Amino acid sequence: MGMRGELLYEGKAKRVYRTEHPDLYLVEFKDDATAFDGLKKGVIAGKGEINAQLSALLFRKLEKEGIATHFVELVGPREMLVKALKILPVEVVVRNIAAGSLSRRLGLAEGTPLRTPVVEFYYKSDELHDPMINEDHIAALDLAGPDEVKEFKARALKINEVLTRLLEPAGLVLVDFKLEFGLHRGRLLLGDEISPDTCRFWDRDTGEKLDKDRFRRDLGGVEEAYASVYERISKVVG
Repeated sequence: MGMRGELLYEGKAKRVYRTEHPDLYLVEFKDDATAFDGLKKGVIAGKGEINAQLSALLFRKLEKEGIATHFVELVGPREMLVKALKILPVEVVVRNIAAGSLSRRLGLAEGTPLRTPVVEFYYKSDELHDPMINEDHIAALDLAGPDEVKEFKARALKINEVLTRLLEPAGLVLVDFKLEFGLHRGRLLLGDEISPDTCRFWDRDTGEKLDKDRFRRDLGGVEEAYASVYERISKVVG
C-alpha cells in the first residue's frame, strides 16, 4: 500500500510519489531548506523527520476537532501516506501577530499583536513569486469557487483557534501560519504540512523564534529550534 511508485512532484521541502492505490500518495519530507524564493539554500539536519512527525501529530488532532485533512498514516520516519489531492493554487495565511511581510507592508513593529486574526490569500505560483490576492482575483482567475473561498477562511480560523489553544500549554505562541487545501473526490481537505517550515512559533516567555526564520535570518540553532517545537508539542498532544 505505501510502496513508492512514480515521482509525481518534487518541491522545496517534499517529494510526492504515486502508490499502488490511485487514491493515495506517499509524501517524503526532505531536510533541504530554501528561503527568499529559492535564493538561499541549505540543509537543516533532521528537519524532514521532525516535520513529518509533527504534521502527523497535528493532523490527527485537527481531525479530532472536525477538520478534514489529507493525512492517512505515517509509514516511515519521514514518509507520510496521504489522500491524493488536487491542490488548489491558493495559499491561505493566518496572522495573529505582526511579523515578516506584514510588518514590512503595514509598517507595524514585529511582535505587534493584531486585534483580530488576519486571513490573507496568495496565488501559489513560483514563477510569479506567490503574489498576494483577494477574493475577486481568485474569482477572476478561476482559482477556486466562492464556496471554497468561504471554506478556506472558515477552516483557517477554526484551525487557528485549535492550534492556539493547543500550543498554550507547550509555551508556544502561534504568530502566523500558511495552509494549503485540495480536492479529493470532490471533497475539500487540508493538505501540505503544519511545521516550523510553514508556521512562525515563538517562545511565550522569551519571544525566541523557533521556526524557519532562524534559517532565513542566520540566527543559528535551527536544528535545536525545530527539535524543541516538536518536543514541546508532543508532550501536550497525546
